[in-house]
Amino acid sequence: MFRPKLSLRRPLAVLAAAIIGSTGAAVVAATPASAHHTTITGTVDCDRLTGERVITWTVVNSERGKTATITGVTADPATPVLLVAEGTDATAELKGTPIPKAGQVQGVQRVPGETQRATLTVEAAWFQKGDSQRKKPPTSKDHKTIELGADGACAPAPKCVDASDARYSHTFDGPKGTATVKLAGDLPLCGEEKQYFTLVSYFAPRPQFATPQYVYGTPDSDFLGGTQTEIELKVDVPDCHTQVDLIWGGVDEVIDPLVENGPRYGSKKLGDRGAPGNRSTGPQGWYNGGDKNCTTPAATFASACDGTVTVSLSNDGSISKYPVEFEVRGENGWSEKVTVEPGKANNETVVPAEHAGAIEVLVDGKVIDNGTYKWERPEDCPLPTITADATCETFALTASNPEGAQPVKVDFTYGDKTESRTVKPGSSESVTFPAGDDEAALVALPELDLELEVVYAPEGCGGGGGGEEPPGLPVTGVAAGGIAAGAIVLLAVGAVLFVMARRRRIHFTA
Repeated sequence: MFRPKLSLRRPLAVLAAAIIGSTGAAVVAATPASAHHTTITGTVDCDRLTGERVITWTVVNSERGKTATITGVTADPATPVLLVAEGTDATAELKGTPIPKAGQVQGVQRVPGETQRATLTVEAAWFQKGDSQRKKPPTSKDHKTIELGADGACAPAPKCVDASDARYSHTFDGPKGTATVKLAGDLPLCGEEKQYFTLVSYFAPRPQFATPQYVYGTPDSDFLGGTQTEIELKVDVPDCHTQVDLIWGGVDEVIDPLVENGPRYGSKKLGDRGAPGNRSTGPQGWYNGGDKNCTTPAATFASACDGTVTVSLSNDGSISKYPVEFEVRGENGWSEKVTVEPGKANNETVVPAEHAGAIEVLVDGKVIDNGTYKWERPEDCPLPTITADATCETFALTASNPEGAQPVKVDFTYGDKTESRTVKPGSSESVTFPAGDDEAALVALPELDLELEVVYAPEGCGGGGGGEEPPGLPVTGVAAGGIAAGAIVLLAVGAVLFVMARRRRIHFTA
């Protein structure tokens, strides 16, 4: 029986060829899959309205000649990744979206604000026309992880601002007593919270800071809160030295009075460098000024019949808040200093008669308004009286000065002789002339601007005119004022008549 000779060379060659062929097919089939892929990148933002992080994923097709189709999308965190299409809302899933040749698509994913990292895995396939179920298209599976927490958690933007964190801005005009305060930003204060601010003005002793200071008028206070995000404040400012402050807080923060070594506003003044005043931007919220003292110094004068002047000093005007030291000066170097407290008056400063010819009242070395005066004889002062005693040989004249009057100079003139006397208050002075041919004597009181003519008419001397009683005393012309003032005396001694008149001589005969 013929037995063919078996050889393994051919079967091995066939097997080798088959193996090589199948291996080549596998290589060919795998090569497209390894060449096709997608590139994934991601950017992240924070949505302050919701407190979510918003990731924009970009998937790029690496193939210039083939369109890719996203066949699978896996996200971690597992929230939807929605397609971003121009002109449409991102509502469609990224899965199933074609990627143009060498093009890209974008998807948006929202994740919680505290998310630290996110990963997107994309599966894609490159289908060709005529592909059958027996021929699988090239595919790829790529992923990308991005870190989200580098800038901290994403929190929703606040809908209001807490009063303890709020910032403000302000304006301030101290001389006018006006200010405004405005809440900074667009958010109101939270809930029922309120922040008060107050504007207050003071009386001050000087135009620079000094104490004590007293609140003038009523401070103006208002709050920011709710829908009220800006306020206007206004106070009256005294017409004198003042301080005006814009402070943090309500009227319970107002200090009245401001005294030496007492509390101060410090950094509560808006615009200060310290807190809380520095939480408001704007000019310094304080002012010191004014061009006159917060006092009302006044003086009135009253002349007395004895030549003295009583000066009444007062400090009781509407702006009198501080003591006033007055100086009353008279002639010949006389002066006296008097301090009058606010709201008070002094009526006891008397300038002696010998110094009352020129008086000045000064405050801080300056004569106050209506602060000059000189003694004037009061209209109700009793005048000196003149009496006469006439005989056939002598003509005697006597001047009497009442108590409480000034010393008075009297000039007696008869014929060609004149005698002068100074008559002290409460005393008399007499002059006797030898009887002559002159019918009258002249008595002058030059300091009172008065003259008196006394008619010499003794009875029984053989002279003319004696023996008849005067019919009465006519009062006419400019002498009426002096007569009505009590300046006339009628004496029956020796039938002598006399009358006093201001710069007017009146001659009477018996």
